[in-house]
Amino acid sequence: MSAAVQTQPQCWCCRALAGTVGGFGLAVALAGIFAWVGPIGIGKFQLVMWMVPPIWLAVLSGVFLFRDGLRAWAWLGGANALAYALLFLCRYLER
Repeated sequence: MSAAVQTQPQCWCCRALAGTVGGFGLAVALAGIFAWVGPIGIGKFQLVMWMVPPIWLAVLSGVFLFRDGLRAWAWLGGANALAYALLFLCRYLER
């Protein structure tokens, strides 16, 4: 056996759960930022509504590139915190 064999079992379920929960929150936050900052138009909110699934699926697909579930949760948690901070900042500055 080579030394590159991993001793930890792969936790696909942890990563999938991180991508599902964290990815949905991130997709909603990014769509909300676009809704506040994006151009004004008739179909703007329809576009924002349809932005959520592709972003969510992209995050859910990309979460399997992390080494383990803990790193996926940490990065997605940080990305969610940053995205929601930007969303609340956009809402605050518009007043």
